[in-house]
Amino acid sequence: QLQLVESGGGLVQPGGSLRLSCAASGSVFSASTIVWYRQTPGKQRDLVAHTTMGGTGYHADSAEGRFTISRDNAKKMVYLQIDNLKPEDTAVYYCNGVDPFGWNYWGNGTRVTVSS
Repeated sequence: QLQLVESGGGLVQPGGSLRLSCAASGSVFSASTIVWYRQTPGKQRDLVAHTTMGGTGYHADSAEGRFTISRDNAKKMVYLQIDNLKPEDTAVYYCNGVDPFGWNYWGNGTRVTVSS
């Protein structure tokens, strides 16, 4: 079992930065792949970045350069640093975990609004 809670969203001006956090609980966290998605109204959830159990991060092409995923297995935390925020980054950001057995777990999301 894996429980995920996102935080760190909010209202930010274009060009600003945010660090989103995903706090996990459960014994399988360190062996799980953790993925950040984002979703805007009326659209499907898009993968932003993911990190494997070893901490290697992968970013979607659209996220290269401004998004950085990282994880701290000791703290059971995964972070998504977003720099130079743009209005099109406005979305609800979700943390997803895939455990070694293939089960998927979702958090409730954290809303990011980029506006002046």
